[in-house]
Amino acid sequence: MSSLPEFDFTKLTIPERLDLISALWDSIPDSDKAFPMPDWHRRELERRLAEADANPDAAIPWEDVKKRLNKKP
Repeated sequence: MSSLPEFDFTKLTIPERLDLISALWDSIPDSDKAFPMPDWHRRELERRLAEADANPDAAIPWEDVKKRLNKKP
């Protein structure tokens, strides 16, 4: 259940809907205080960054990842 008022978004043009999405996204603050990261997320992020810094050759280039993901089984 949503507390938002009902609105028929199909009455908007695609560009208007995209503008609305952009306005909503921009209204979300970038502050950690507005949406705090749990401590375990921060620790995991720090661990992964340290691992990437310690072993940069283990990284897979993004283009290679995309090719593998798009490959049909």
